[in-house]
Amino acid sequence: MFTLAMINVAAIASLRGLPAMAEYGLSSIFYFVVATLIFLIPTSLISAELATGWPKRGGIYIWVKEAFGGRWGFLAIWLQWIQNVIWYPTVLSFAAATFAFIIDPALANNNIYMVIVILIVYWAATLANFLGMKASGRISTIGVITGTIIPGLFIILLGLIWLALGNPSQTPLTVSAMIPDLSNFSNIVLALGVLLYFAGMEMSAAHAQEVKDPQRNYPKAIFFSSIIILIIFVLGTLAIAIVVPHGAISLVAGIMQALQDFTKAFNLAWLIPIIALFIALGVFGQISTWIPGPSKGLLVVANDGYLPPTLRKVNRKGVQTNILFVQAIIVSILSLVFLLMPTVSASYWILTILTTQVYLLMYFIMFVSAIKLRYSKPDTPRAYKIPGGKFGMWMVAGIGIVACVFAIFAGYIPPSEIQVGNIFFFEIFLVIGIIIMSVIPLIIHHFSKPSWVRENESDVEE
Repeated sequence: MFTLAMINVAAIASLRGLPAMAEYGLSSIFYFVVATLIFLIPTSLISAELATGWPKRGGIYIWVKEAFGGRWGFLAIWLQWIQNVIWYPTVLSFAAATFAFIIDPALANNNIYMVIVILIVYWAATLANFLGMKASGRISTIGVITGTIIPGLFIILLGLIWLALGNPSQTPLTVSAMIPDLSNFSNIVLALGVLLYFAGMEMSAAHAQEVKDPQRNYPKAIFFSSIIILIIFVLGTLAIAIVVPHGAISLVAGIMQALQDFTKAFNLAWLIPIIALFIALGVFGQISTWIPGPSKGLLVVANDGYLPPTLRKVNRKGVQTNILFVQAIIVSILSLVFLLMPTVSASYWILTILTTQVYLLMYFIMFVSAIKLRYSKPDTPRAYKIPGGKFGMWMVAGIGIVACVFAIFAGYIPPSEIQVGNIFFFEIFLVIGIIIMSVIPLIIHHFSKPSWVRENESDVEE
């Protein structure tokens, strides 16, 4: 149970999302708690039931396929994969902004610099994954320790020391400040980004069946990991908010802004390049972890005959090289958005919203599939089953469905805190983006051929 809780924390907790929520100061606690109740917990419980009922390799693809058939299973795994591809430029922009503090902090707002770093780092991480999961695992382990745990604890500690020494806070720390202004719809819109920071629990749900007495202990693991994630997010967010003035927080460089102010006040400015390098290495490790992940599910789809045979090629290390190449090309194209938007923060935001909408569409399909399987395959053994019968399933999945639908539509309204430039481009980019991402797999499925189904045990490149 403890191990599963730690897996959940490692999969979700990240420093990247803290600057966006720091705009809300103490009221960010409200958004984090709401996101946990309406999204993180429903996602975790639904994923656990599906993963223990259909543990076969393939995850979301298998679950949706069992409920609605191969076409919709392909759509679901495609959405999970493609949202990850869209996500890469945003997380890499965070790494680029962090690395800029080693060279010149002004580069954090330079769009051309962002594109160059994104391309170099992503292709390097892709090629590193060609060496196999063992090498990738070492990179990921080092990255998590140096880039997330150490800097995260450090910035929280500095925030506590800052307040203990009587320094002023840039954000109000009163009880009334905990209540957000919900009359301003743009506040809700910017907070939608928090849903993406809580996504990914379906990845760890595959381990639910390994827990002793999952019916009792899996919910405990979810509760335990949720508390830890909330603590990391809340304290890390407040550490930024108390030193960086509201409205001056960069969505990609907010972490380094706070550390710069902290270290300057404590005469520790010499630590900035070291911390920046640590965080940049952490992002590289995180990228290295996620690059082979969702694409493994796409490899299962390719083996089932829904993708051209060339995409099921693997090298001698078992790495799906052709899929990773296609993935890298798409990431390269998407990174050019940084040259089209007026600011780095605007580019970061529009890609974050597109990622969130695509991912939420996948979750919507997953929630509906869980309800369908309670009716179509009620006798399939599930090591963990949401209590309360069909009513319990409708309540948990229903909360998730409502949250997904609301968040998808609200994302089309840009927040007032971020200058997105031409509003027409912003809206059209999102509409066309989600349509294209959803239609492509349906077109590929329509033109798939029986000859695409894998006949041999493996297709290995020479």
